[in-house]
Amino acid sequence: MYHRHHPAPQGMKFALGFSNGRSLIGVLTAGRPVSRFRDNGQTLEVTRLCVQRAYKNVCSKLYAAAARVAKEMGYHSLITYTLVEEAGSSLRAAGFRFDGISPGGSWRSHGRRRQDRHPTGPKKIWVMDLRTCKEK
Repeated sequence: MYHRHHPAPQGMKFALGFSNGRSLIGVLTAGRPVSRFRDNGQTLEVTRLCVQRAYKNVCSKLYAAAARVAKEMGYHSLITYTLVEEAGSSLRAAGFRFDGISPGGSWRSHGRRRQDRHPTGPKKIWVMDLRTCKEK
């Protein structure tokens, strides 16, 4: 409901929340990669991250916690995507590396009509190798 540009994802492997002691101020969901080309059984994708703007460093803390959980679950890599105009500072702080730009596009096809409810432009791809990352 509070995400800037995406509806809720379909399914997940786990979700994390961050509290200020009184209320939930940030959430992260992780699941199988949306792209079938990246869904190799060893990769997990952060599918949503939503944090109230007033709180600093919560994004990178949630990303780092997701990496610890994914590694403990036996995954080898963690990926996520951001809009091209987003800097990715919290991703770098958590240990992700920029891995290029995806062309974007619609999930709609002739045989599978869908209504796009998300940005369809190019996205930055971010990757963390969980086998070599150090605990934060």
